[in-house]
Amino acid sequence: MISLENVSKKFGTGTYGVSDITLAIDKGEFVFLVGPTGSGKTTIFRLLIREYLPTQGTIIVNSWDVVKLPGKKVADLRKKIGVVFQDLKLLSDRTILENTTLPLDIAGVKPNEAIRKAKETLERVGISEHINKFPVQLSGGEVQRAAVARALILSPDIILADEPTGNLDEESSWEIVKLLSEINEAGTTVVMATHNREVVKKMDRRMVELSLGTIVNDKKGSKEKTKENGKKDEEEEEKNPPAEKSDKKTEDKENKKESPHPASVTQSGDEKKNEDSKKTEKEEDGKKIRTDDFEKALKE
Repeated sequence: MISLENVSKKFGTGTYGVSDITLAIDKGEFVFLVGPTGSGKTTIFRLLIREYLPTQGTIIVNSWDVVKLPGKKVADLRKKIGVVFQDLKLLSDRTILENTTLPLDIAGVKPNEAIRKAKETLERVGISEHINKFPVQLSGGEVQRAAVARALILSPDIILADEPTGNLDEESSWEIVKLLSEINEAGTTVVMATHNREVVKKMDRRMVELSLGTIVNDKKGSKEKTKENGKKDEEEEEKNPPAEKSDKKTEDKENKKESPHPASVTQSGDEKKNEDSKKTEKEEDGKKIRTDDFEKALKE
């Protein structure tokens, strides 16, 4: 899904946004990028949408080689990646509905279809009652939800959320994190940059920690560990079938060895018939002898 291999980004000032990082994120994962301001979180996002080009390294998103991607294909790449920007980038002179339909307008979707899809998406994120309001009329959490709606509008494979809870109170922060978690459960890969350690700890998902542009820790959450163990069990079962199946095969073989051959069964049956026949002949002879004796007695 996402792969960065030995990626560095050096700016004109000589400083590095990221330095020789290697990171792989699978389809359907929920990953936190954590670290202080300036650690490289936003730089990674900008590299993934090709707002920046790396100084060195390889970046793959889905099947796109981001570094080698022709300029005319960048828009296609960005349709597959929804971004919740740190500064939101909502247009203050447009309503929430108009802000949400903007990506669809740019993509050439017909107005009626764009409005229908925008209304569905705003309902999904829980602010359908605010579609005709302007950003300034909404609370911080509601504006953030509008930004998430706009990121979702093109049904992307990946959501990049850059500090989506940075300016929110605790309750609103959790609402946004739960919303992103629900989006992830529906199959979308979510990468969230944050410095909120409390959220990361409670969510217990994979955490990639950055410091001064390098990855210093990559820790899997309990859910990722469960999936990983499940895959290992499946692989192990394929290599070594369960003992029950093996025992059954062995038992079947033993039964075949013990079971008499059909020919021997037939032979035993014939022998039994011969014995019964001889027995019957003896009984007949006995009856004949007794009959002869009786007739002889009558004559005397």
